[in-house]
Amino acid sequence: MDQYAQAEGLVERSAQAYAAAVPDHPADEGFFGPASVTWRLSMDLSSPVAGLRALMLQALHPLAMAGVDQHSDWRRDPVGRLAATSAYLATVSFGDRAAAQQAAARVRRIHTRVRGTDPQTGQPYDASDPALLLWVHAALVDSTLAACKLFGSVLSAGDADRYVAEMVTAAELVGVPAGMTPASAAALADYLASVRPVLRRTDAAAESAAFLLEPAGLDPDLAAIWQDIRDGAVASLPRWAARMYGFPTDGALTPARRLEIRQALGVLDAVFLGEPGVLAARQRVAMRMRAVRRA
Repeated sequence: MDQYAQAEGLVERSAQAYAAAVPDHPADEGFFGPASVTWRLSMDLSSPVAGLRALMLQALHPLAMAGVDQHSDWRRDPVGRLAATSAYLATVSFGDRAAAQQAAARVRRIHTRVRGTDPQTGQPYDASDPALLLWVHAALVDSTLAACKLFGSVLSAGDADRYVAEMVTAAELVGVPAGMTPASAAALADYLASVRPVLRRTDAAAESAAFLLEPAGLDPDLAAIWQDIRDGAVASLPRWAARMYGFPTDGALTPARRLEIRQALGVLDAVFLGEPGVLAARQRVAMRMRAVRRA
């Protein structure tokens, strides 16, 4: 893996980005608010599995992956890219409307420069294409639900639908036209099935997954935890996606293994909370959620 930059600072830089993105004194409750399912799932312990699964799923769209491969510095600074993603998601989830709109506008500006041709399919891509934006969005939403179901808090079918509906706003912020985004869990599943014929594991997708699953440069304790996070992400992939990556699909996730992964997620969260600013940021979010429940 020496062709990749080291993953040193993975927790530290992600924590710094998260803490800075959660506002001290927001002007309003943002696009979701403390009573939303979005807030609840953004705080769930299963989030690291969801994030890793989403990246692996997103990479299976050859045009989306080509844009990342040819226009980002993920090989030189993979941790920086992950930290930037963490900051963006925290801003959109917990920030006030102005902050979320500013963050989304920056992403849209970056997308206008991301154009090219996928070398394996020969097809042109444009990161501002609503179809690609929708794929990236749907992979994240689906991954959040899948990870929560296996390793997180209990989520009712109604709350799953509510979460998918809430996240339509997030899709529209980055440029997906109104009415294009699935607004229920069933509609999301139908959309994912409709995209499957164009998905494939390109060389770039395989390289990206290899780094994500075994990032070099982690300290030994974090590397051991990451093995559990990795196994959780792989186990939560759809069977068709696991087959594309060449992972076994005949082994069930035993209750004991699920418990081990949940425990690892708890340990990782404790490490994350120990980073400067993270506990205070979590407390700000929790206090706003409690205030809504009391009201």
